[in-house]
Amino acid sequence: MRKEIRFSGFGGQGIILAAVILGRAAVMYDKTYAVQTQVYGPEARGGASMSAVIIDDEPILFPKVTRPDIYVIMSQEGFEKYGTDAPPDAVMLVDSSLVHSRPSCRCIDVPATREAREVLGRDIVANIIMLGALVAATGVVSREAIEKAILDSVPKGTEALNLNALKRGFELVEQGVRT
Repeated sequence: MRKEIRFSGFGGQGIILAAVILGRAAVMYDKTYAVQTQVYGPEARGGASMSAVIIDDEPILFPKVTRPDIYVIMSQEGFEKYGTDAPPDAVMLVDSSLVHSRPSCRCIDVPATREAREVLGRDIVANIIMLGALVAATGVVSREAIEKAILDSVPKGTEALNLNALKRGFELVEQGVRT
């Protein structure tokens, strides 16, 4: 069950943190193998950012994502740089608040930034909403694993906010956001 996941957006959105949390959920709580890599421009905040995770039942011998099965795209620039070549059998979750292009593969629109701002009052948790949507749509890790990994990873005092964001991501997919 090898899955290759590519996250992209701009610096400051928590793209790398989301990938780290996903890898942690896979390794520590679902007891699978995972490797996480990242790329970001010299501008860091505001520049293009990409992170990738491979999750597998077997040891991972080559740590580079070569053909992503799943994309999580959180900015238009991220789509243009890392999402335009998505294969037709891939699944792409896009932050419909910020990404205007759509791929030729299966696409799930998740208004993560809008929901983070309007429902939870904090733009900063849009990445956690996307993680919830990712898990609900693909089952790449268990819900229990992602919840525990988030609690391990977020700053003290923000646990409730982040768990609410995760649950909002689950709900958006369960409510049938446009696919």
